[in-house]
Amino acid sequence: MDLVVSIYELTRGFPSQEQYGLISQMRRSSVSIPSNLAEGRRRSTRKDFLHFVFIAYASGAELETQLELSRRLGFCSNEQFDQTSQLLDSVMKMLNRLTLSLKA
Repeated sequence: MDLVVSIYELTRGFPSQEQYGLISQMRRSSVSIPSNLAEGRRRSTRKDFLHFVFIAYASGAELETQLELSRRLGFCSNEQFDQTSQLLDSVMKMLNRLTLSLKA
């Protein structure tokens, strides 16, 4: 959830012409991560949960790309990028560990 809040704060400073482009994509990707975890957790089987964790991980990968693109386009400062990137990296590591534990 902290990552979602960070993405919303980060994208507030993007150019208005990105409202339906990169802003929308980044916000949807970030919201998809906890949403898929919540949905998967409420499913009846471990296999179903694992499937939704994979989807969350894929959304994180999308967000990594979108975040890098926003940095290259100059839509965020290096400090904002670094802070959000570190948070995303932390989330991706947690998802990876969750995947491994569900496979065991």
